[in-house]
Amino acid sequence: MISKKLDLCDQINFFTHLSTLLDAGLPLLNSLVMIHQSDAGNQKQYIRRVISDLNHGSSLASSLANQGKFSPVCIGLIAVGEKTGELEKSLNLINRQLENDEALRRQMKQALTYPLITLSSAVLMVACMLIWVIPNFEEIFINFNSELPAITQLMLNGSRFIQDYFYYIVCTIIAFTVLAVFIWINSISFQKIFDSQIFRLPYFGNIYRLSAQISWCQNLAHLLQSGISILEALRITAQSSNHWLSHDLTVKLFKQLSLGFDFGNGLKRCDPQQRFFDADTVQLLYIGARTGSLGTMLLNRSRALEQQLQHKLSVLGQSLEPFLIIFLGLLVGGLLLSLYLPIFSLGRII
Repeated sequence: MISKKLDLCDQINFFTHLSTLLDAGLPLLNSLVMIHQSDAGNQKQYIRRVISDLNHGSSLASSLANQGKFSPVCIGLIAVGEKTGELEKSLNLINRQLENDEALRRQMKQALTYPLITLSSAVLMVACMLIWVIPNFEEIFINFNSELPAITQLMLNGSRFIQDYFYYIVCTIIAFTVLAVFIWINSISFQKIFDSQIFRLPYFGNIYRLSAQISWCQNLAHLLQSGISILEALRITAQSSNHWLSHDLTVKLFKQLSLGFDFGNGLKRCDPQQRFFDADTVQLLYIGARTGSLGTMLLNRSRALEQQLQHKLSVLGQSLEPFLIIFLGLLVGGLLLSLYLPIFSLGRII
């Protein structure tokens, strides 16, 4: 997989500034010096190293590749632009690709932020009540000479358990989180299992699958449009993948094409169970490869998939909001009921 890159916004700013200065007629080295002088962000140190590499005779593509902070797709497009003398065109393609990635990420973030904040608030509210509120009511309930309702007793038992084992619970959560992160970083097998299973999640798995397909189609399409051969484009796409299923499928497709299979048949052989690509995508890419318009078909399919993703995200937002409101209402109502039900029955106790 790829190393940690610069933030998408930083990459967009860098390539946009570089493209603007080159279009204005400035030489490459002077353009980089101006960007370095005007930048005060995270990319300043990387630009300084790129300038140093260029002064020692390296190409822009190899200089950026040495930093390990830029996507292989960007590096590949720049390398082609330098060879063909159309660096400005390659930079425009890069800007378009990065902006598409940023827009896609923003849509996903907007759709998932609201439910995550709501669920986190609900968990925090329940924890606060169990730790601080319910113990105060327990002192009142002790004076009741009657058996407490089951829901109230359950809340009291939960509150006592959390208070008695609070530090153990916190340490367990922290230890589990650290262990999970350690395994994730050091175990490729664990990453592959996670990536293969996430597509099977109800509804959310299909959203994640659409997002991965869009990135794959866009990356390959822009590489092919720049004039890179299909095999080289697949190699760069595999290196740029942030999803193991996409990466392994692309590697298998590369091998199929190397053995002499055409793109359409190779794609069907690599993903016979359609774990990554849906039937419509496979069929359209098969037609595009047969008619010699694979790059155009990839872009058209990515746009169609974007529309599907936007629709699903919109439906998700509209359906989750009332569900979460009902969930919070039932949660708050249940907590209040468990606390005040014994008080309501105080008259019968007396």
